Amino acid sequence: METAPRPGRDVPLKKDKLQAKRKKTRRYWEEETAHTAAGASPGPPRKKKRNGEHRLQKPKNTLISKKSRISKKPQVPKKTQERKKPEPQRSLSGAQDPFPGPAPVPVEVARKFCRIDKSQKLTRLKSKTRSKLEVAEAEEEETSVKAARSQLLLAEEPGFLEGEDGEDTAKIRQADIVEAVDIASAAKHFDLNLRQFGPYRLNYSRTGRHMAFGGRRGHVATLDWVTKKLMCEINVMEAVQDIRFLHSETLLAVAQNRWLHIYDNQGIELHCIRRCDRVTRLEFLPFHFLLATASETGFLTYLDVSVGKIVAALNARAGRLSVMAQNPYNAVIHLGHGNGTVSLWSPAVKEPLAKILCHRGGVRALAVDSTGTYMATSGLDHQLKIFDLRGTFQPLSARTLPQGAGHLAFSQRGLLAAGMGDVVNIWAGQGKASPPSLEKSYLTHRLSGHVHGLQFCPFEDVLGVGHSGGITSMLVPGAAEPNFDGLESNPYRSRKQRQEWEVKALLDKVPAELICLDPRALAAVDVITLEQEKKERIERLGYDPEAKAAFQPKPKQKGRSSTASLVKRKRKVMDKEHRDKVKQNIEQQQKQQKQEKAKPKGSRPSALDRFVRARLQGG
Repeated sequence: METAPRPGRDVPLKKDKLQAKRKKTRRYWEEETAHTAAGASPGPPRKKKRNGEHRLQKPKNTLISKKSRISKKPQVPKKTQERKKPEPQRSLSGAQDPFPGPAPVPVEVARKFCRIDKSQKLTRLKSKTRSKLEVAEAEEEETSVKAARSQLLLAEEPGFLEGEDGEDTAKIRQADIVEAVDIASAAKHFDLNLRQFGPYRLNYSRTGRHMAFGGRRGHVATLDWVTKKLMCEINVMEAVQDIRFLHSETLLAVAQNRWLHIYDNQGIELHCIRRCDRVTRLEFLPFHFLLATASETGFLTYLDVSVGKIVAALNARAGRLSVMAQNPYNAVIHLGHGNGTVSLWSPAVKEPLAKILCHRGGVRALAVDSTGTYMATSGLDHQLKIFDLRGTFQPLSARTLPQGAGHLAFSQRGLLAAGMGDVVNIWAGQGKASPPSLEKSYLTHRLSGHVHGLQFCPFEDVLGVGHSGGITSMLVPGAAEPNFDGLESNPYRSRKQRQEWEVKALLDKVPAELICLDPRALAAVDVITLEQEKKERIERLGYDPEAKAAFQPKPKQKGRSSTASLVKRKRKVMDKEHRDKVKQNIEQQQKQQKQEKAKPKGSRPSALDRFVRARLQGG
């Protein structure tokens, strides 16, 4: 009788299994190795069993757990295992990448985008707080590296006007610049002859695509100045003091002779705000949705355009307000007064945050650069000064002008423009974060009328000038930032993109109460106030509750260490300590009452009684 063969290493493999195994196809980019033979698969070679190996058989009467099974691979400690070097990536053609991995980022470039100061290390932090700070620092480091790497995508570089050897750039005329530049840039220089309704004040939108201008005799118009397409044109039949775009180019604020009016991009009047009367200057804070107005009555009013309510109305107590500018860094309003001082205001405080004595006469004009570091002022004493706003408020440079500057404006790259009569002078510095040099003019241009308003166009090397003869658009090479952030202010956005941006901006609106001189102080810990609150708490309770460690009950058996029982035991200890302190106070009061009763009523108090009372009260 034949028996079935037992499975073992002596039994040959069946032919069906060899035929069932499919051959692994070789791709055309895989290199042929010496181990692969003709007609065989190029897979990894099989491991051959050694002759001395025997299979481990389980004993019949013992139980072996899964964890105690002997693995076929030899167990090597993790520390001794060497990491395999990643093989160089190959393309379809078989070539290796000569620069594997991400591009390296210079440390100096990444440091420019880092916002966390790691030099200040906080001590005595809890483990949970420390872990959160470590996560925040890691995210900040990763973000700064990504921002530094994305700088490679900013292909545009700021241009500049350079003369030949010994040539003064101030003598170069606008006609010469227009002939030298391309056709698209030359079309940005134009003159609007509007002598009938002048003088004019103008304002550019945040994207730099639209321009609004208003004449003293009631002419108001908005246009896409790049394509020269007129959006609306009306005559309000009233004197226009100032004009300003709101958060988008669809809303326009006009300071008329009596009240403040709000118009849309079709010229339709939407609101008439009568609480803001006799307005002379307007400033809009885009991140707070606040419209700041300065009036002839001496009031600085903040209007929240998102809800239509007046946030604050501050009395400057300095007479008529006709000089106003905003600091884009911290949203603080700067007001120039007739006594030569400049005051800094916030809607959260009724008094000025600071006062700077700038000139011997009245202040005629002032401007603050985009970084919030420097402030330029001009006064009746014909002085043009540049002040440092980083806590010192000291003048850095000064220059005497023949006529005195009536209007000032800073560009995104730190250029300073001053309007003196019918002449516009522009001074340049070393860069965006450096003050302009007042020693030598960068550009000079003469107009057909007296200057009434100045503003640099965002993201364009253009200076808009409103004068008594109309509007002039000047070409100023190197004035604007060449690369814009499409998520913040995109000049080429569509209507749908503008609507989505408006909703997100309203959700990210900053409260007016957070406006202060140093915005970085909002994220810092107020240690002085914290210590003062702790001191007041100790005086109110009579003891320091944090001085003694909290009572921790010992664990017990048989279910007596449940959460409820632990809370009850802690409560008993706290109540006992409280009762002991109450008993001590009652005993002291009783002793004091007995001593007072023991004294005769007619006797006068002795001078030494004060020491007895102090000793009793002190314990």
